[in-house]
Amino acid sequence: MTATASAPAPNAVRDEDSSRQRILAAALAEFADKGIAGARIDVIAEVARSNKRMIYYHFDSKERLYVAVLEEAYIDMRREEAALDLEALAPPEAIKALVEFKFGYYDSHPWLVGLLNGENMLGAKFLRRSTRLREAHVSLVETIAKILKAGAKAGLFRRGVDALDLYLTIASLSYFYFSNRATLSTAFGQPLDTPMALKQRREHAASVVLGYLRP
Repeated sequence: MTATASAPAPNAVRDEDSSRQRILAAALAEFADKGIAGARIDVIAEVARSNKRMIYYHFDSKERLYVAVLEEAYIDMRREEAALDLEALAPPEAIKALVEFKFGYYDSHPWLVGLLNGENMLGAKFLRRSTRLREAHVSLVETIAKILKAGAKAGLFRRGVDALDLYLTIASLSYFYFSNRATLSTAFGQPLDTPMALKQRREHAASVVLGYLRP
């Protein structure tokens, strides 16, 4: 039998890919809402218009499906960050764009906080199994390092700022806001989940980060 004869038909490949993406989308919603312990494969299968057999065909187990969902969530964020083309911007504008992106991404992907909270409570037990995640994060930190170097060379940023430290600060400013705004709204008696509150918080975060970077 020739290689051409044994190759899957293009339609079959597309159908498999479509099936896998539907399963991932359904699993993402289920895991974000209920965590890995409470999520049910039969619910995922129903929402994905699939069945358990196909889920195990694509992902082998519930745990591997969960890891795939975590990978997809992180890598999608990294993909959109890469699309910002930060190195093409002036250093201050690049940092501001990254801060604004983080706030915008969490706002448009409200399920992400629940998903990450659940995995953090497990001590990243499942995320450690990922073989794809570290490379994507290393690439982003390298980009930030280049921006910091360019900014320092131009006299716009102070020298000696660690790229990973800066990214963790940017990530924490956005993540904390979205993961705690419900309780903080209650504690302070102010609505922190309105478009105006989000705008103010985003602008404040960008100002804080850029203020820290000034020479």
